[in-house]
Amino acid sequence: MKRIILLCCALTMTIGATAQKMTTTKKTVIAAVENHKDALIKISDSIWALAETAFNESQSARILADYAEKNGLTVTRGVADIPTAFTATYGSGSPVISILGEYDALPGISQKASPEKEPLQEGAAGHGCGHNLFGAASLGAAIAIKELMETGKIKGTVKFLGTPAEEKYFAKVWMVKAGLWDDVDVNISWHPSSGIEADVQSGLSLIDFIVEFHGQAAHASGDPWNGRSASDALELYTTGINYYREHILPSSRIHYHIQDGGQVVNVVPDYAKLWVRVRDPKRKVMLPTYERVKAMAEGAAIMANVTHEISLVSGIYETLVNRTGGEIMQKNLELLGPITYTAEEDAFGKAIQKATGKPEVGMDSKIYPLKETKEIPGGGSTDVGDVSWNVPNINLGVTVAPKDTPWHSWAVVACGGMSIGHKGMVYASKAMAMTMVDLFENKKLVQKVTEEFKTRKGDEVYEPMIEGPPPIGQN
Repeated sequence: MKRIILLCCALTMTIGATAQKMTTTKKTVIAAVENHKDALIKISDSIWALAETAFNESQSARILADYAEKNGLTVTRGVADIPTAFTATYGSGSPVISILGEYDALPGISQKASPEKEPLQEGAAGHGCGHNLFGAASLGAAIAIKELMETGKIKGTVKFLGTPAEEKYFAKVWMVKAGLWDDVDVNISWHPSSGIEADVQSGLSLIDFIVEFHGQAAHASGDPWNGRSASDALELYTTGINYYREHILPSSRIHYHIQDGGQVVNVVPDYAKLWVRVRDPKRKVMLPTYERVKAMAEGAAIMANVTHEISLVSGIYETLVNRTGGEIMQKNLELLGPITYTAEEDAFGKAIQKATGKPEVGMDSKIYPLKETKEIPGGGSTDVGDVSWNVPNINLGVTVAPKDTPWHSWAVVACGGMSIGHKGMVYASKAMAMTMVDLFENKKLVQKVTEEFKTRKGDEVYEPMIEGPPPIGQN
């Protein structure tokens, strides 16, 4: 009897797996991505070589926007008062499906497309999060949908959003505030990863702020009693933060970066500055911690007999998961199947793993099943979270680097500039285009995704955590 039950279960699973079929429209968008593959790789490689950082992505944004325009999308540049942000749209009416594209790099991790650490340009930036692939893949999917719309087989509007400065300032928050998703029914996003899966995990909310201390300069030996040290306040403050870590929830995080602790050893510093970040999987938990950490700055200033000021940089929400959307994406991943790697690519992956001290298991090409959504996730943060609290968001992760590769590192930069990254980019483009086909063809799916979004959001009122205009040109 037990064997019969197991056999029935296996048969049911097989039927479920084969029920989803590759339709003509999905074959069409896959073919469209293939037709644009060489151009998308060229775009990705150009952005990879430029490696422009937050709000400095002028050439990267232009390359993407120009290709969108060349392929018949209507481009609006400099949206939300951000010179490197843009939209590219095609079609009319509903549903309106948007897709995100990022293209900013990280400072200091320049790297050649080599499995050994070797900067392309010493001290320069590099795409250690694969954003050169991110923007190109998403644009490829948007163009594939546009070309399908031209045949009359689907109707609605596709909207590509070029979103800069994800790594530092979180430009999407200003873009959300500017209303760029107000007309959107569902948003699609992806992120480079070391595995393939429909992503149904949240991220961490966070808030960034600057603390500055102002004191009185004096000779550090001749008359230090005449000085009031801003760096003393800074040290007292960071010591307080480090003691406070013991008394916050294990899921919370506090980081800081000292940006100015004084210039020379023989002067009592009259100025000190640090960047502070507070995170937690839940914004409602993060905010009280933020208030406490701000209050500690005042205490440090009092002890050092200096003044202080605090200025908000920006803050972002945790990602609001949509499992209904994840299930749609998952079926399309299973239709596409795993990525196939050459022996040379697998050897490259193993060399990356060896260089970074990881098990040399090579590339991970499996399609992972849809996971349970964790209540308290680990990992990092993204301003996609702010989008997800304003419109239903479907997210995807695709392999662009070998298993266990340290993210935000030279190793990811290396893979993003060669065929391993290229294959992941093209795969992501196809998967997202296929998922958009489902949404355009079936309004009931859009309704189900929207219903879950409304249920999960509840009565939460979104409030962007920014003050003033985007910090363009700030260091």
